[in-house]
Amino acid sequence: MQEIKAYIKTRKLESVTLALHRLDGITGMSASEVRGFGRSKAHSSATHPIAGASEFSEHVKVEVVCQDHLVDAVVELLKAEAHTGLRGDGRIFISDIRRAIRIQDGIEDTNVV
Repeated sequence: MQEIKAYIKTRKLESVTLALHRLDGITGMSASEVRGFGRSKAHSSATHPIAGASEFSEHVKVEVVCQDHLVDAVVELLKAEAHTGLRGDGRIFISDIRRAIRIQDGIEDTNVV
């Protein structure tokens, strides 16, 4: 199993959600409002702080846990649906999931996703 985290523009959440609903094998997703800054933000030093350095841009973090064979499809979907071509479109990160446990009944295996 893999966890896919994507940081996307807030206005792209609806199209990403609809596309994930249509993808066979995806049983759910989570979305959270997040704030942060990336490479497009100028760096500051301790002696010369940049005005507005504490300002963050708002994005949405989309999280999907899926079987290994679905990862490429989810990534391609995210790349297509979240793309605007503008700076700050976001990032996608993929991590291994070692264990998954359903709290309701304590079942632990790949079927809990």
